Amino acid sequence: MTSIAPAPAVAPVRVAGPAGSGIRPSSRRRLTLTGTMRFALLAVWLLITLFPLYWIALTSFKSPATVNAFPIEYWPSEPSVQNYLNLFAANDFGVFLMNSAIVSLTAGFVATLIALLSAFVLSRFEFRSKGAVLIAFLLTQMIPAFIALGPLYSMMSNLGLVDTKFGLILIYIAVCIPFSTVMLRGFFENVPAALEEAAMIDGCSRLGALFRVLVPVMTPGIIAAFIFNFVNCWNELFLSVVLMHSTENRTVPAALNGFISTFNVDWGSMSAAAVVTILPTMLMFALASKWIVQGLTAGAVKE
Repeated sequence: MTSIAPAPAVAPVRVAGPAGSGIRPSSRRRLTLTGTMRFALLAVWLLITLFPLYWIALTSFKSPATVNAFPIEYWPSEPSVQNYLNLFAANDFGVFLMNSAIVSLTAGFVATLIALLSAFVLSRFEFRSKGAVLIAFLLTQMIPAFIALGPLYSMMSNLGLVDTKFGLILIYIAVCIPFSTVMLRGFFENVPAALEEAAMIDGCSRLGALFRVLVPVMTPGIIAAFIFNFVNCWNELFLSVVLMHSTENRTVPAALNGFISTFNVDWGSMSAAAVVTILPTMLMFALASKWIVQGLTAGAVKE
């Protein structure tokens, strides 16, 4: 009697995706729909974020006669640079830009240097009340600037430093040091102490090891700290308005505030001034974006 062998089992056939990835078509459609929704939301958010900048730039290129005209133009029918010419010809805006550049660059550089030294001490040495110092640095960032305006003005008046660039620079340095110290301390914590120890064995002093070995390694973090200090000083308004009275010492934020009078607002000149004011910070972030990203991520994770 002849036996019949059982038929071999047939494995179930799995329908692969279009590219052979094993993803079902329904799952791929859901992924595509999710990505499209995310892209649409990001595009809407980007438009909301960029529209004020576009409107400022648009207003700055309108002729003075059409700035407040109706109906509102979303593209200038007659583009004009008269607002920029009036800005530098009649408002001494070049003097304000120079004052802001001097104050911001000097305060940013000195604050970054002092913060570098203090962050090095806080990261490499153990001493009593070290934790209290760090907490005090963080608490200073929670105090609104306008609360200290009265005491600061009284102190600077007694020292004869009201309406002077030197006095404003001193205050900006004091304001920038705490945040920069905490920021740079995170970068130092990410750098192995063996680097400076090896440099000291080779004959370097403690400061020599800091500036010859650690500073080149921490260049992205230092650049990021300096840029943040510069931007904070460049955009600061309250202290500059209270302390700087004369035209020859006024900074850009105080000058922008001067375009608002009791009964009128010079929107054309103010928009042109805002565009000119934004350009230095945008250029700085564009040129140093690589170092800023490296600096912000260098101290994020401790090895």
